[in-house]
Amino acid sequence: MSRSIVRQSKFRHVFGQAVKTDQSYDDIRVSKVTWDSSFCAVNPKFLAVIVESSGGGAFLVLHLSKVGRVDKNYPLVVGHSGPVLDIDWCPHNDNIVASCSEDTTAMVWQIPDHTPSRPISEPIVVLEGHSKRVGIIKWHPTARNILLTAGGDNLIIIWNVGTGEPLMTMDDHPDLIYNVSWNYNGSLFCTTCKDRRLRVCDPRKNEVVAERLSPHEGIRPMRAIFTKEGNIFTTGFTRMSQRELGLWDPTNFEEPIALLELDTSNGVLLPFYDPDTNIVYLSGKGDSSIRYFEITEEPPYVHYISTFSSKEPQRGMGFMPKRGVDVSKCEIARLYKLHERKCEPIMMTVPRKSDLFQDDLYPDTAGPEPALEPEEWMDGRDADPILVSMRDGYVPPKSRELKVAKKNVLDTRPATRRSMSVIDGSSLPLGVLLMFLHLACHLKEGRGGTQGNGTKVKK
Repeated sequence: MSRSIVRQSKFRHVFGQAVKTDQSYDDIRVSKVTWDSSFCAVNPKFLAVIVESSGGGAFLVLHLSKVGRVDKNYPLVVGHSGPVLDIDWCPHNDNIVASCSEDTTAMVWQIPDHTPSRPISEPIVVLEGHSKRVGIIKWHPTARNILLTAGGDNLIIIWNVGTGEPLMTMDDHPDLIYNVSWNYNGSLFCTTCKDRRLRVCDPRKNEVVAERLSPHEGIRPMRAIFTKEGNIFTTGFTRMSQRELGLWDPTNFEEPIALLELDTSNGVLLPFYDPDTNIVYLSGKGDSSIRYFEITEEPPYVHYISTFSSKEPQRGMGFMPKRGVDVSKCEIARLYKLHERKCEPIMMTVPRKSDLFQDDLYPDTAGPEPALEPEEWMDGRDADPILVSMRDGYVPPKSRELKVAKKNVLDTRPATRRSMSVIDGSSLPLGVLLMFLHLACHLKEGRGGTQGNGTKVKK
């Protein structure tokens, strides 16, 4: 008698559940721009959504607690002169968000802890270096103030936001870049491109260290992300336009570790990866479902877990960092699904009977402190994220200001130190000069002048 062997995994019964209606964010005019970004970014403090806006680009930032209907006059973050295409929260400061736009610029914003009374229109820094629209923006996972942008000019620029200056520019892509993903410690990133190549790039050497032509044979856009172990997970299309996912070893691109056909649909699958659990959540624009898979070291390496289905198609999706989930409810992930007029949180939960903290579900996760300074990273150092415990939950710290110190060419000249005992007339105002002249004349007259009784005094 044969028995089917069931794979042992603590995530085998993960299920998705949408929050109640009154816990959603309603009346949000989600952007209609035709660009394959997620249109949504979230962290333990704020939810940001790219919205429709007249006279330029804008996005909405809400406190996570501000659920319900959003006032139509709620202050937006405005400043771009063209539609906003992508946004990303800084992993090391929950009040800092970066945005990029069709106006060829990227901007970095400080969001106050309190609800603003008027639109936020002054960015901390404007990053200008692209000649065409900027469609991708990604913070470095471990180094402070390092930001990557990719534009329609096929350039990738890495910036030091603390000085507002570009650190390096890569021009290895001959066509439009579809997506960029840093690896776990930020030493490499992978890209997918319209020329159907998957590339692994070393930014500090400014070179492509590995590439693979057509990991998926279809001509439609691909997506790629690094896993914690250093493999690359990809989504794309077969030659017959079936959606497909793959797992690759970047040190040996000849054959995939795993290749799996899914279904026939037009929407590009956006992957969201949790390095703590090794689970990938796949969300396609226009789909009404979220599939999730576990990546392991045993064949077939990519294991289908389940699908969360709903009635409404999604316009975009946000993914909460692990430190923002509710450990008391055994929640291992939370996604924010964008509808046409609202944003709906979806909780991914492992069913457990105990209310105690589940050590096996929550290993230490990446915290908000950077592991490296920009100069250390540029000098070639690498470091994994600094981990924090989830045992007592995570309390976001108060707002910390990001200071930008722009270099001035005039600051490089040594300043001439003036001695206070010598008066330089060229640097004094006219009124002060006249006062000194009058005083000098008065003293001169006093030497050959009169005494107090009016009698002349001889020299």
